[in-house]
Order: sequence, then C-alpha cells, then structure tokens
Amino acid sequence: MVASLLIATACTDQSWEQNTGFVHQLYTKPHPETVTKWFSAENPTGEKGMAGLTNKGAKGTAFFIVQPGSTQTLMDIEGAGIVQRMWMSGTIATVEEQRRGVILNMYWDGSEKPAVSAPIGDFFGNALGVMRPFDSELFSNPESRSFNFTIPMPYRMGAKIEIVNEASSQVLFWYDINVQQMTSIPDDAMYFHAHWRREIETELGVDFQILPKVQGTGRFLGTHVGVIGSEKYLGTWFGEGEVKMFIDGDTTYPTLQGTGTEDYIGTGWGQGVYYGREFGSLVSNKELDLYSFYRYHTSDAVYFQKDCKVTLQQMGSANRKLLRQMKAAGTEFIPVWHLQTHGQQIGNDDGKPMEHIHLLDMENVPDVDSDEFLDGLPTNYYRRDDVSATSYFYLDSPTNTLPPLQSFEVRLQDMKTKVWDRLKAKAKSGGGEFEEE
Repeated sequence: MVASLLIATACTDQSWEQNTGFVHQLYTKPHPETVTKWFSAENPTGEKGMAGLTNKGAKGTAFFIVQPGSTQTLMDIEGAGIVQRMWMSGTIATVEEQRRGVILNMYWDGSEKPAVSAPIGDFFGNALGVMRPFDSELFSNPESRSFNFTIPMPYRMGAKIEIVNEASSQVLFWYDINVQQMTSIPDDAMYFHAHWRREIETELGVDFQILPKVQGTGRFLGTHVGVIGSEKYLGTWFGEGEVKMFIDGDTTYPTLQGTGTEDYIGTGWGQGVYYGREFGSLVSNKELDLYSFYRYHTSDAVYFQKDCKVTLQQMGSANRKLLRQMKAAGTEFIPVWHLQTHGQQIGNDDGKPMEHIHLLDMENVPDVDSDEFLDGLPTNYYRRDDVSATSYFYLDSPTNTLPPLQSFEVRLQDMKTKVWDRLKAKAKSGGGEFEEE
C-alpha cells in the first residue's frame, strides 16, 4: 500500500520534476541542472568550492559580527530556485532586545520592497520576545537557543535575505540557508510573504488586524500572536475573541469565522501551555496575563482569489462581580454576550432551554450594577490590550501593498517592564518563567 502511494505521488509530481528539477521523493534522481547551495558565514556567496576559505580551512568565520545600525546580507542569488530551510542562532537567542531590534528582510526577483519584514524573534515564533522550546510544522526552537523554519520559498529571477541590527548592542550571528537552484519555477508557484504589526493598546470594540487587507491571489498560511493583557483586566479571561477571515470582497461580515481565541488554536475552555504540529500556545500565564500562541493552515488551506484580511476580536470574559469592580475603577469595557442558564449548572441541569443573550442587539442593555444584569456564567466583553502578530501568506506577486514594518520604538515600547522583567521576577520568586497558573 505504501509503495503504491509513493508511485502515485511520483507520477503526479513528474511534470513538476521535469520542469524544475525539484525532488519530492527521497530516492528520486535530481534533474541534471538542479544545484544545492548552502549560504552561511563560511560561504556567504554560496558558490561552489568557496566555503571555509578563512583560517586555512579550519573553523574561521562561523558567524558574522553585525554592529548597531548595520545591515548584513545573508544571501544574494540570481536565477530561479526555492529556499527550503533556514537555521539561525547567536546573541539573538540570549538578548531580549535583539529579538525585537533585529529585522529579517527577504526580497524576491529584484524587488526593492521586502516581501518579508519582521522582528527576527517574532518571525520565528518567539512572540513577545520570549524564547520557548517547541517543534511545529513550520518553525522550531529545540532548546530555546536557535531559530528554524522549513517553509518552501520559490523565486524566479533572484532572492536576497538580510538582517538589519537596530538594537543597541552588536549581534553575533550564526546561520545557514539551504537553497535548491533550478532552471525554472512553475507558473502557479507563489511567493512567500510575512507581515508583523503591533497595537500597544487596541481600540475598544474594534478587531485587531492579524493580516491587514492584502490584494491578489494567494493563501493565508497562518500566524503567531502575542498578547500582553492590560492590568485593568487582571483576573479575567482574555480569549473570547473570534478570528475572522474576510475573503474576496467581504466587507462588513466575513466568510470564515471561528468561535473563540483558544478554539482557533485547537484547544478549548481556557488555554494552557502546549505545542503541536499546526497549533500551540508557548506562553499562557494567567497571573501576568501574557500569551504567545500560533496557528498554521497547512492541512486546512485558506485560499483567496482577490483579497484577504484576517482579524481577531478584542474580547474577554468576566463574571458580574468583576465587571462591577472594573466599572467602579473606571475601566473601559463593553458587555457583549452572556448565557441565560435559568440558574442551572451546565451538565447538571433540569432540561430547561438555555438562551443566548445578545446584549449588543438589545435596545436597552441593563447596567452591570443593576439586578437585571445576569449573574452566573461569565459575560463576554470588549476590552483593550497590547497585541502583536506575525502573519504568513503566499501571494502571486513578489511584493505586497501592506505598510512597512513599524519603528524600533514601537516594537520595543514597554516590553522590558510589561513582559521581560515581570517574567524574570516571577521566575525568581519560584513561580517559573512559563508556569501556567
């Protein structure tokens, strides 16, 4: 059975292999014009017979030293090919500021605007600049000391990858990039893109845009999201927001919509620490209200023909007592929904029908201080948090119309006090840096 499947796959891929030389099967003979190149500090040009030239062939230039304000080209190649894998490490694995201060840029086919432009830590899944070991379908960080991806990135006329050091310290940078150079790429092969953005305080009642509207034909590949909950809402649950995907002309309402934040990443009824091939949560700290999670659409493809926008509602959940405390403290929130249980407990009820109470559809929404405001199960409410996300997608163009990467000041603002110092203090107190509360 396995052999027949392999043969069927090989037959299906025959035209691809004949046209491009790309090898799908481990045992398949390569096309005569397919060339493997490996870019690293020991061979920055990737050329044949040009690796390990320094120190008489001994280990001489294992890494680059990149000064603050400097740009270091990692790869610059002409012709057609596919970037298959990248590994990186160095001081970016040990210096928090560098994870947000070092930018990773990727350019396809001679374009002046990068298709990928993101903080290097966030791009590799370390949202909030927090390192956490994980292994997934696209990215991995085996021991919290390195960065890996295995995403195929085709190009037709050339590719350039660089890092820009906007941090205050010099970067020691190890890397290797594996490329299959070919004669041509199929007409339907799309270009890889990545976009990062942060809202230091989201707007009340307005969805955060994981991926702002992008034009063209493509595929939304997934996202890594980081949430720094506002201290105003401490003690309540952040993750009731639903992910929405506006596709091919959707305006007010989307075509695709989930049921909650933790539901979108494959879990439910709260969110602990876990990782899987296509979804996971690397940081889930209820005490500090810090979360870092991911979702990839590798087996459940999200395609679009004209345009795509992906958003995340800014919505939490709290019981009536906490809502009243928040109101008394002057905290901004908008009650959205709750469940009328008629005093019953879920799973131990008398069969009386429960009801959705859509507060935003009501003409006169009861005040949280009134007796008419339901008690029992928590109420969903709009809130404002510090949210960032890296979105990954393929597009039929080597460039996109999305805005440029936000400034170093925006990327770094309050990260030390909001995240890194708090996690260190928690670890020092014996709570564990990543311990779920």
